[in-house]
Amino acid sequence: MVSRKSFWYRVRKHWDMYLMLIPALAFLILFKYLPMWGIRIAFQDFNIFDPNGSEWVGFLNFQKLFASKDFLTVLRNTLIISFAKILILFPMGVIVALILNEVHSLWYKKTVQTIIYIPHFFSWIVVAGIFTSILSTTNGLLNQLIELLGGEAVNFITPAWFRSVIVFSAGWKEVGWNAIVFIAAIAGVGQEMYEAARIDGAGRLRQIWSITLPSIMPTIILMFILRIGSIMNAGTEQILAMYNPVVYNVGDVIGTYVYRIGLGKMDYSFSTAVGLFESLVGFLLVMTGNWLSRRTVGSSIW
Repeated sequence: MVSRKSFWYRVRKHWDMYLMLIPALAFLILFKYLPMWGIRIAFQDFNIFDPNGSEWVGFLNFQKLFASKDFLTVLRNTLIISFAKILILFPMGVIVALILNEVHSLWYKKTVQTIIYIPHFFSWIVVAGIFTSILSTTNGLLNQLIELLGGEAVNFITPAWFRSVIVFSAGWKEVGWNAIVFIAAIAGVGQEMYEAARIDGAGRLRQIWSITLPSIMPTIILMFILRIGSIMNAGTEQILAMYNPVVYNVGDVIGTYVYRIGLGKMDYSFSTAVGLFESLVGFLLVMTGNWLSRRTVGSSIW
């Protein structure tokens, strides 16, 4: 255990570094820790006009949540969309990074990186507008192509297609950006290992499988554990911008459900209970994923 004397010695010695921490710590306290006081609303019959006089009801809101007929539907939609994004989009980030690493033309590599990074900076409102225009049944580019090939226009914002649209649009927006972390990890792999592999006659695919992937595996595991923690968040902003009552049965997730109930019906206690349930599940998933990773492959976040 570090003594108090040595701690303050380091603070005095590196005072400028600790001074730079103050804005970050202030941000965490103001916007992450102080709002936790609002968790108490989940255990109250919250009255927005008399917050201090709100009646304590214990776990009544959680009982209401688990007994709700919509809860299982919302939970199922959340898990299906989240697992689809993980199983399809997470490997895509690694694959894109591996492919770009094999490109030897620097200008071409930078151009491709810029093109696939740009969508990340678009808001979900803009992305929703783009895909709504492309998928429109009247003058959408995709349906025009389908009709040109002799098919009939397809309404993609329906229960049959909505989840696929959500996953595809999320991939278009975020896969390139997610690949940055893996590209940085690949850049740190020692070139002498590749040179030794080439001398031994290993081809590019063999080098990727035996050198690149094992070298960046700790980074992959770290990112995967963090992604597991957001399973209960299937992309609230994205779905809010793209869905409608027709697709509630396949597209309504926990985040959108909280939004509709909390703001739409002004049931703040119930929506806070739902949000707290989501956060606790995410926390447990991160802890479990970290423990399993440490036990199986010997690498973890902490």
